[in-house]
Amino acid sequence: MTLRNWFDDHVRGLPLAAAVIVGAALLGGCSSTGDNATLPPDRLYANAKEDLASGNFESAAKSLERIEGQAAGTLLAQQAQLDLAYARWKAGDRAQALAGLDRFIRLNPSSPALDYALYLRGLINFNDNLGLLGSLSGQELSERDQQASREAYQSFRQLVEQFPQSRYADDARLRMDYIVNALAEYEVHVARYYYRRGAFVAAVNRAQFAIQEYRQTPATEEALFLLSRSYDQLGLPQLRDDVERVLKSNFPDSRFLREGLVIRDKSWWALW
Repeated sequence: MTLRNWFDDHVRGLPLAAAVIVGAALLGGCSSTGDNATLPPDRLYANAKEDLASGNFESAAKSLERIEGQAAGTLLAQQAQLDLAYARWKAGDRAQALAGLDRFIRLNPSSPALDYALYLRGLINFNDNLGLLGSLSGQELSERDQQASREAYQSFRQLVEQFPQSRYADDARLRMDYIVNALAEYEVHVARYYYRRGAFVAAVNRAQFAIQEYRQTPATEEALFLLSRSYDQLGLPQLRDDVERVLKSNFPDSRFLREGLVIRDKSWWALW
């Protein structure tokens, strides 16, 4: 078997894989096949790749764990660690996947696949799902705790700062924009929650935070509106009018101006 054939058969099409590691690991050559208990690392990796491609993630994880033990310290072992994190994530073990990636990033700061490790860590946090109850309730991304989103953002930011030319950088930038908008919407969601319950000081605090931290996001419009309404409820007309002027200046066609501020005696709950 030639090196070229092995690369074509076993590296091409890896699931989000940093194939450069495997390509380098091939310098060690190919081994003959054996039974399941004695397969060498290259054959274990071939089996793991087949399992990943077919969606058999638990079986792939077992093979990849064996590679880590048998080929410790090699580039193939590094690739196995990354694919193991991917397999665990797809098998539903998010915590172990992230732990493996954190370990990889900590121990392999000069790895040629570090950009992929950062990307995968960001992707796992980005896709942290809402669970059954969240899905049944129709809960939006902006309506839940945003810790996973913040961690995803940090991973993507590290990726684009350290590896601006990475093949994953453009997608990471798009996801960062999405996360920022979601974080801003989350703050507005909380401010709205407080306002509806008459906690106007708390509503002011969250609306101000959204405006200060996420100035260029669409959520700023509603944050300004909530801030002006909260000031009105607190009996602070000067602050209310100041915020209204900012809202009118930045969002002259705002639906809140049309329906919430200009016609003060009408309910604006319908806007939500």
